[in-house]
Amino acid sequence: MTEQNTLSAAVTVLRAEQPLTVEMPRCDHYIDGRHLESATGETSEVVDPARGTVLATVPRGGAAEVDAAVAAARAAAPGWAARTPKDRAEVLLALAEALRDDRDRLRTLEALNCGKPPAVTADDVDSAIDTFRFMAGAGRSTTTVAAGDYVEDITSMILREPLGVIGMITPWNYPLLMVAWKLAPALMVGNTIVLKPSEVTPLTTLRLAELADGILPPGVLNIVNGSGSTVGAALSAHPGIDMIALTGSVGAGRSVAGAAAANVVPAHLELGGKAPVLVCPDADLDQVAATVAEAGFWNTGQECGAACRVLAHDSIAEALTEKIVTAVAAYRLAAPEIDQDDTLGPIIYRGHYERVMTAIDAAVDRGAEVLLGARGDDSEGYWIEPTVLKVATGDPISLEEVFGPVVTIETYREESEGVARANETDYGLTASVFTRDVATALSLAKALDFGSVNVNTHLALPTEMPWSGFKHSGYGRDLSAYALDDYSRTKHLALNHART
Repeated sequence: MTEQNTLSAAVTVLRAEQPLTVEMPRCDHYIDGRHLESATGETSEVVDPARGTVLATVPRGGAAEVDAAVAAARAAAPGWAARTPKDRAEVLLALAEALRDDRDRLRTLEALNCGKPPAVTADDVDSAIDTFRFMAGAGRSTTTVAAGDYVEDITSMILREPLGVIGMITPWNYPLLMVAWKLAPALMVGNTIVLKPSEVTPLTTLRLAELADGILPPGVLNIVNGSGSTVGAALSAHPGIDMIALTGSVGAGRSVAGAAAANVVPAHLELGGKAPVLVCPDADLDQVAATVAEAGFWNTGQECGAACRVLAHDSIAEALTEKIVTAVAAYRLAAPEIDQDDTLGPIIYRGHYERVMTAIDAAVDRGAEVLLGARGDDSEGYWIEPTVLKVATGDPISLEEVFGPVVTIETYREESEGVARANETDYGLTASVFTRDVATALSLAKALDFGSVNVNTHLALPTEMPWSGFKHSGYGRDLSAYALDDYSRTKHLALNHART
């Protein structure tokens, strides 16, 4: 039975009498094929964001666990690298099948740990499966410069080799999917891994360790739980790794890149975003409103590519604003056991709830007009209503990442102004343009300084295409065959075949 719990005069949440239940994975470290407790005995609580209750207790590792994990990965690296692409592809396909067979449990773990609605958990798990399948195929046939005699009597060829041991730090908003995005290509080209999942949302990663046990050889995948300041820092600065890969904040990216630079190893960084939606006078406004309502609030806006900043031409701004508010107002806050259309889950943890509410309140204090929402409640879980704000040009909330259920609307007059305003943010991950004119679409897409530009859509993320940013959004490609390049190195082999 479903009931409505009014948490305050402002916020109402749909709940069922019985919350979701699922068997928890083994909550420990996974090093060299073994499940281990921490040497210190310290632990962290994993909290259900829809109710504020404790789901599990996870050990907190430190430098000792990182050292052991790197040593295991280093020992396993030669054997894993020596396997043929066909052999490694078969392992990745076996992992994909294990994920598929465990799909319902993974979805429930993700729902409980992140508060995600059923549509989001289904997409997360299915996309993770597809990533392993794609990389298994793409990694068997890479392309490069053809072998040939570029110098007389010398045949040159390119060898593509694994980097070695990759340190990985994954975020709390898409815990399983972001692991898949990094793990699948890195494994496929022959690397071994030491992975630190978010201490906030580790459950599906720990379940992946159970599923990988017996599929991956010991030491190929190692998982160390703990905080970014302890485990993440130790991993980033470890002299035994050959690359550090991070999905996270700009601040975390700076720290990780600095540690990697000290050891002269590459960093693969997928950081924040502030995606503009540039709406031209001829745009289909119903299409824009529907797209913003979905792409701005998917995963409760806890998405680095969220369509969170609408730049509307002033000739259509009033009509578009009305349509966006109407579309967004259809959402209902709901615990993850509620399987209905148009539901939004909670903010994933308390600290982030406080940051999002601070950003909303500060914008309102500066004069932003609240068109919808802007209220929260953390008495039983961490809930913020879907929020739409009308803001003035240059307001900080339109330039800084909020990472929550907040869309801002502002206007522009000239096309050049719209482009300049869209580009003024420090981020450069993704953007979108809405227009019926092909020439306008192409010229604006080229002018926008973002790694991914969508036309008459937003957040198109096929596995076959790269996901990467410019500016403070980082560098390094997730998804696509380009990711395989990022986790490998090229070696030029020159053979002198002169006959004397």
